[in-house]
Amino acid sequence: MLLLSACAGSPVAEQEPGDTGALLLTNARLIDLSGEAPRIEEPAFLLVRGGEIAAIGDATSNFTADQIIDLEGRTVTPGLVDMHVHVWDETELDAYLSYGVTTVRNLSGMPFHLVLQDEIARGERLGPRLLTSGPILNSAGANQQDNHQLVETAEEARAAVAWQAEAGFTRLKVYSNLTRDAYEAALDEARLRGMAVTGHSPEGIRALGVPESEPFNIAFGEIIDDGFETLEHVETIVWHGLRARKDEAAARALARQLADDGVGVTPTRVAHHNLLRMAETEGAAAEREGVELLNPFVQGLEAEVKAYWASADRVPLQQEDAFQARMTKILAEEGVRLLAGSDAGTFINVPGQSLIDELRLLVDAGLTPFEALQTATWNAALVLGESDANGCVEAGCAADLTVYSCDPLADIDCAASVSGVVRNGEWLGQERLQGLRRAATQHDVERTQANIVAGLAAQGTPVPDF
Repeated sequence: MLLLSACAGSPVAEQEPGDTGALLLTNARLIDLSGEAPRIEEPAFLLVRGGEIAAIGDATSNFTADQIIDLEGRTVTPGLVDMHVHVWDETELDAYLSYGVTTVRNLSGMPFHLVLQDEIARGERLGPRLLTSGPILNSAGANQQDNHQLVETAEEARAAVAWQAEAGFTRLKVYSNLTRDAYEAALDEARLRGMAVTGHSPEGIRALGVPESEPFNIAFGEIIDDGFETLEHVETIVWHGLRARKDEAAARALARQLADDGVGVTPTRVAHHNLLRMAETEGAAAEREGVELLNPFVQGLEAEVKAYWASADRVPLQQEDAFQARMTKILAEEGVRLLAGSDAGTFINVPGQSLIDELRLLVDAGLTPFEALQTATWNAALVLGESDANGCVEAGCAADLTVYSCDPLADIDCAASVSGVVRNGEWLGQERLQGLRRAATQHDVERTQANIVAGLAAQGTPVPDF
């Protein structure tokens, strides 16, 4: 047992006499991101007990702890949240933690995700907090994929949502090809069962000439007030909401609508930007450092997709990428709550690394580093309805924290310099994080395939010949 007593800062809460904390972080530079400007406290002494921050004080606070870590002035923020990932195997969880990501929202769920989610919540498995939707609900069309749960009618949609809810999923992800009848029924069934709804904006059946000369079957304006937890991809908003037009006046009007209805948006700029990177490098981006963290089974399935983008014309992609950046800035200017998401696990979007890339792209689009960090912390807590315990650095907040060796408010590149993580009250130092990064490269292809096959069978989707 260690006792600490010394100087500076003002205590937020006092430790009860004889009360022992499991972890004490000393000489920290705390950054709270919950206001209109960052609130910085230094040097601060942070006591962690029972998975939450028990108290914050200075060295005159007589905190006792079993483990004391002197941060020597390093910066502490709430742990990062990636609001759009695709987890294909448990090894990826190690990668997220190694990059300071302490919560992920998986948006292509299968039964094995529920098992992982529960094991992590019970403390039986180390990993970021895992939130998961059920299988992606879609109809046949241009954007259907093998892992989607396809429905066409209202009856099929209700049955699919009922199955997801009864399986234990509490979040529904809808997709762009959903027919009007299927979407409206799915939305109603999800509401009846208390499921949050997120995903792509459903377009209905896509007729010839859509969107240039013909309107979408389901207008974007029809879904804005449908109570989405978030809408995914600025690319989708430009395509569906603006009918693929690069019209700044229309973009600003649409952003005001989204803000007025309180709809959060996960831009996932990195997802489209990586298509451009592939075209610009003629495929070399698929071999960059970090791709060893991608699941090899899924990468094998995406080989043709990577080859396609490696040979794509970079000019239209550059133009589209530039407008998506502009649209992101307009959304922020008009008061739309933005969330950080990376679409990691698909294509060449590396778990953990891609969220740092997303923060950089948000800053490139015109957000300040503070605003970018908010998208991955406080904004996520607000959208998820968890602002009383997450996305904050105060007594009573969850002990999910990221420690940096530099100042991410001064330079967003600092977000890549993670020197420690606190996950559910457990200290993960530099050596432990490096070990997690190495462990994340040890893939189990047979387990991945077995989990996916079982998931497809459970949701009633024909299993492809892998």
